[in-house]
Amino acid sequence: MSSLLYDAQGPRAKRRNVLFTAVFVVALAAVVWWVYTSLDDKGQLEWTLWKPFFAGTEAWSTYLWPGLQNTLKAAALAMVIALPLGAVLGIARLSDHRWVRVPASVVVEFFRAIPVLVLMIFGVALYAKYTNISSDDRPLYAVVTGLVLYNAAVLAEIVRAGILALPKGQAEAAVAIGLRKNQVMRLILLPQSVTAMLPAIVSQLVVIVKDTALGGAVLTYPELLSSANTMIGYYGNTIASFTVVAVIFIAVNFSLTSFASWLEGRLRRGKKSTGAVLGADAAAELAAPGDHEDLQKTS
Repeated sequence: MSSLLYDAQGPRAKRRNVLFTAVFVVALAAVVWWVYTSLDDKGQLEWTLWKPFFAGTEAWSTYLWPGLQNTLKAAALAMVIALPLGAVLGIARLSDHRWVRVPASVVVEFFRAIPVLVLMIFGVALYAKYTNISSDDRPLYAVVTGLVLYNAAVLAEIVRAGILALPKGQAEAAVAIGLRKNQVMRLILLPQSVTAMLPAIVSQLVVIVKDTALGGAVLTYPELLSSANTMIGYYGNTIASFTVVAVIFIAVNFSLTSFASWLEGRLRRGKKSTGAVLGADAAAELAAPGDHEDLQKTS
């Protein structure tokens, strides 16, 4: 049986794929065994190093949970600000007015080209010199500022690309029934492009969660990875601590991507056509009030 994309595999191709799969499994098992034996030889798998995470709550309540809270706080604030700001900048780049399009393009290209760590360091210096924010709160403000400026610029390009990917007939049909430009964007283009943009947007949100670690490494922001470094100094279990932190990051990001996949599927199912036809009266309600009479005469 063949499809439009590829022909069905023959007996030789199937045997070759089985062979490649077996070789890969054996190689993977060898790598896992080598890692296990190396850690075991260096005493990194001793129970005393892993005991703080499985016997007692001190490591979790003192180090991991507060660090995770700070990571989620910074990431959530950055997401809430960067998403709408990126959408506004992305739409502004599509404006017909040069005085709107050019400044938005300059802002996006400028902040997209600067490393997020540089923006965080700049934020610390800015808040220290020109604001009354306390030194305890300054790292959080700087981390959120850097994440917002960089990721809003990236999200703006995602939004712009998602809208441009739609067929031109969508906007032309909306204009033909009397919708104004802002109505075309708000009611026609953005709702349709959200589903297509969602995977890229979620990928950028995952980047936001991971980049909070830069604030802990450089700005002494007490996020999850920074808390793990403090915990390592107390327990002396470097491999175990970093492994647990990695698992926590994986769980958080996997939860985010799983929710996005569920939401994308729900949006796609909700957009399936019911066969309803938009009448002239319904179209007139969406159009500008002054265009109502013209629409009725045309229909």
